[in-house]
Amino acid sequence: MTPSEKISGAVAAAQGETAIVAFITAGFPKREKFREHLTQVGSAADVVEIGVPFTDPMADGMTIQRSSREALRQGFTLRWLLEELTAMQGTGQLPKAPLVLMSYLNPLLAFGFTDLATAAAQAGVCGFIIPDLPLEESGDFRKALDAHGLALIQMVTPVTPADRLAKLCAASQGFVYAVTMTGTTGRSASVPGEVTHYLDAVRKAAKLPVCAGFGIRSRVQVEQLKGHVAGVIVGSALVEVLESGADAAAFLQSLRP
Repeated sequence: MTPSEKISGAVAAAQGETAIVAFITAGFPKREKFREHLTQVGSAADVVEIGVPFTDPMADGMTIQRSSREALRQGFTLRWLLEELTAMQGTGQLPKAPLVLMSYLNPLLAFGFTDLATAAAQAGVCGFIIPDLPLEESGDFRKALDAHGLALIQMVTPVTPADRLAKLCAASQGFVYAVTMTGTTGRSASVPGEVTHYLDAVRKAAKLPVCAGFGIRSRVQVEQLKGHVAGVIVGSALVEVLESGADAAAFLQSLRP
């Protein structure tokens, strides 16, 4: 099984229940607590999305912007993150849940696509989400990831035209990331009928599992989305739980119906 297939399999393994993809910002709230937080979150999530702090996170709302700024202030680097993940292997600290890195393009370009794909595979990373990498410009990075079986997960939104939705679903690996709203992460959102209709259209277009993200922070929302998507992505709400010092695993468990 390739790393990309591990992501799909972990979402599918929820077996009719809604899988939880849990987002944390690497190095936040305290860099020295990263391993502890990753282990804790990974014990309760089906997939863990690790945010790579960046100075201009254009898809992220205030919570994740604040967490990224603080992590960078503490000296976060992408190389540090990969070294931490590599060091966790064989210690029992690395979660069984597949790990996905969410990053903007600049840090990845600075690292170098080929070197990054090799280092990520060695660190146990299974895939990437890159909001500012258009499908048409993704060839070089996709080629580097394919050499190690790593996924490049594509994002679609409620305003994605039908023909482009089909292209993005066909190109996605691991799962299809369906953004539930226009705008940035973090805003609590209801789940009106038009959102479930849109998600049903994405599910129909995709061969892979579909996971919904942006604004997911309550069990009620997860229950409303059950049957329309295979999983949900929980970001800002979880970052706020970690920031407060509360039990992140208990919070994630509370989202499951």
